[in-house]
Amino acid sequence: MPQTDPTSASSPASSAPFVDFDQVWLAYNDELREKNIFAVEDINLKVQRGEFIAIVGPSGCGKSTFMKLATGLRMPSMGRIRIDGEAVTGPLKISGMAFQAPSLLPWRTTLDNVLLPLEIVEPYRSQFKDRRKEFEERANKLLESVGLGGMGGKFPWELSGGMQQRASICRALIHEPKMLLLDEPFGALDAFTREELWCTLRDLWEAQRFNVILVTHDLRESVFLADTVYCMSRSPGRFVVQREIPIPRTRDLEVTYTKEFTDIVHELRGHIGAMRKAGTVINQ
Repeated sequence: MPQTDPTSASSPASSAPFVDFDQVWLAYNDELREKNIFAVEDINLKVQRGEFIAIVGPSGCGKSTFMKLATGLRMPSMGRIRIDGEAVTGPLKISGMAFQAPSLLPWRTTLDNVLLPLEIVEPYRSQFKDRRKEFEERANKLLESVGLGGMGGKFPWELSGGMQQRASICRALIHEPKMLLLDEPFGALDAFTREELWCTLRDLWEAQRFNVILVTHDLRESVFLADTVYCMSRSPGRFVVQREIPIPRTRDLEVTYTKEFTDIVHELRGHIGAMRKAGTVINQ
């Protein structure tokens, strides 16, 4: 985790969580709310600045719903959400997102795909024409950092799936967001490419220390990348297990073969398996 200046550690600004969910419930419409049918319930979560968390759980447990709440795409039916000290009242400009499908525009080059957020999000949109060269340099540096140096002129159909996902992550980071949200970003890739991108994401995060919320079905992925892993219950989803990952950083792929690593993965798998079998909440 990032080093903190001890002289400022006790100040309200530095001690306040970066992500703060306080008793958050969400029903997708008024009719469901009247029937007390919620997609997620009683979500309480505090994430410190620069922290990397992962969320795992059975299919349909509300992981993607949580992501919509965290980005301001959905407002809670009850409860309060604050991110970076501000109440969430709509879509956040300080976040970037990447999904399982890279969704690169096929008629734009890789470079132009990465630049897209700067063309449409203020304050960059109004500055784009005058600062285009600067923005292109920033994009090319990002592409180089993920192993795509010199590929900016290629179109998406000229890239492999792993390359497209690298470009998608660059697009999510081009406006230098304070928080990166990843929804199954490596789920469609083969095992070797997936592990390469784990390391790519690890290196980007360790260099910049933005907050990351990763939703994944891959328990090995969650343990390798995250500071803390949260397990969600079956719908209505709520966090029922919080597991800190004590494995020192920087983590190399070799750590995934150690007993400490596999024991944590098996522990989390046990929690998920118990939820699937019983269909009930595990209390911890």
